Amino acid sequence: MPNKIVTLIIALVVAAFFSSIASAAPGAHGPNGEHLDAPAAGTASGLARLPDGSVNVPKLAQRRMAIRTVMAIETEQPLTVELNGRIAMDPNAGGRVQAPFAGRIEPGSGGLPVAGQLVTKGQVLARLRPVASAIDRGNQQATLADIRANRRLAEQQVKRLESLEGTVAQKDIEAARAELVSLGGRERAVSGSLSTSEALVAPAAGVVATANVLNGQIVEARDVLFDIIDPNRMVVEAATTDAGLASRISSAGLVGYPRVQLRFQGGGRVLRDGALPLTFRASAKDAALAVGQPVTVVAGLTDKVKGIVLPAASLVRNQANESVVWIKSGTERFIAQPVEFKPLDGKTIIIVKGLAADNRVVVSGAALINQIR
Repeated sequence: MPNKIVTLIIALVVAAFFSSIASAAPGAHGPNGEHLDAPAAGTASGLARLPDGSVNVPKLAQRRMAIRTVMAIETEQPLTVELNGRIAMDPNAGGRVQAPFAGRIEPGSGGLPVAGQLVTKGQVLARLRPVASAIDRGNQQATLADIRANRRLAEQQVKRLESLEGTVAQKDIEAARAELVSLGGRERAVSGSLSTSEALVAPAAGVVATANVLNGQIVEARDVLFDIIDPNRMVVEAATTDAGLASRISSAGLVGYPRVQLRFQGGGRVLRDGALPLTFRASAKDAALAVGQPVTVVAGLTDKVKGIVLPAASLVRNQANESVVWIKSGTERFIAQPVEFKPLDGKTIIIVKGLAADNRVVVSGAALINQIR
């Protein structure tokens, strides 16, 4: 019996010794500097950021996060270039209303339009009543009085000549009648300039982009009163320092606006602020675009580039602000892979370096995986 007790004690001591060797001592480190004695980071759902930077995501969590992956396939795609641009008014789908002369603003039958209001072509937006200084108005009234006096004399002259028809040359009668008609027209013109107002109509159908008028406001000639645009038809003006870029553009799109369709119109041949202007015609329905808004144009070129095409949502940034994509290396394990990319359009990119053709890349839910700590 004593021998059995001694043997049992020795076995327990040996087991405790080897257990202490198998467990990492406080402060022990792995080959990459990670703490081996630290508890594994994780949550009740099983989501965990592993010491090597990879992420563990259980299958149930993958379904909840709607994670989708695709096999990377290398293809050849047109090379693209990003251009800074801004939204401008389409001259064929809008218009501008300016004051033809100095005057006072008066509302039309439907009141003064406001920004954002729909208008139709030919609709009266406002009325402009001419204004003049006291001296100018006095001169006009004096001119009108002089014209009226001459018209009365011309009427009497015509009546006398018509009563003497047959004894007076016909050409004298016709000359007197022409003089009377001329004076009548001059009287109406001068009288109208003193009392009538001119209607300011919409040159095109669309939306009032700007309205710079108030009831009773005095405006000067050529002041901009209204801008009318068609929100479904815009022009994008971009700029480039490459004089040969215009001849290599085959397609274009707007970053952040996948529904907007761009059609390249052409490039200028005169430098503007050190760059050549490029014009794209944009067409979209219910697109949230405003005149003057800065945008980024992704222009597809005729040049080709080899790479792996992925949705733009698959690209995220790590803690070092590097562009990475998440690769599925196991059933529940994902690895962040730094990559180099080029944008293809507003919603897709092409990976030119960092991925192999046999990688399974996360294309949906990458932002959620990137947030796991």
